[in-house]
Amino acid sequence: MSLRSRRLLRTAVLAVLAISLAAYGCQSLTRVWALKKEVEILEREVGALRADTARLTAEVDRLRTDPEYIEQIAREKLGLVKPGERVYKLPPASGSR
Repeated sequence: MSLRSRRLLRTAVLAVLAISLAAYGCQSLTRVWALKKEVEILEREVGALRADTARLTAEVDRLRTDPEYIEQIAREKLGLVKPGERVYKLPPASGSR
């Protein structure tokens, strides 16, 4: 094999190697970028879930310690009344004339 043929072969091998590394590197960078976006989304979800947990924990604490709040919930959400109370249900207001 001549010197020129060896140089050409070496250049071709290096070119193939460089193209392979570039293609693999681009795929890796794309994967890293996608994973970074996914982490950002999950961190936002975790923040929202922590806020919900704090709100629910506060509500549970209030239900355990505040009798007036328990009564309010019983009246508003369950429709309960005290003995002797009367509840009047009015029809919804009609539209404006």
